[in-house]
Amino acid sequence: MTIKSSKTLVDEALKIIETQDPVMTKKLHDEEKCILIDIRDIRELQNEGSIKGALHIPRGMLEFWLDPSSPYFKKEKFNDSNKKLVLFCAGGLRSALATKTLLEMGYKNVAHVDGGFGAMCQTGFSIQKDN
Repeated sequence: MTIKSSKTLVDEALKIIETQDPVMTKKLHDEEKCILIDIRDIRELQNEGSIKGALHIPRGMLEFWLDPSSPYFKKEKFNDSNKKLVLFCAGGLRSALATKTLLEMGYKNVAHVDGGFGAMCQTGFSIQKDN
């Protein structure tokens, strides 16, 4: 049995998903043209803070919260279907895989942020820490 590496999975995802740089993402966010989705673990948010206005959906719940047929669907969070869903994690690896999954689910207007939260912090996003 051959196991496909996580690097291979990410590389394959990057070939088919849209990757946005943090500057473009900030512009879309400032113009309220996207829904930022932070898929990091809650401990990462507690330790490092979060992007002000981003929706936190833990990676393990993403498919369930965005599946209209799931009892966990968060309809109230996604009532504006014209907005692009832009996912990010710490560095851009998990969000690449998650974005590919949303494409496979049928979502069309999705992207992920190159460099993730780390790059976004360097780009002028407002960071909030809940202590």
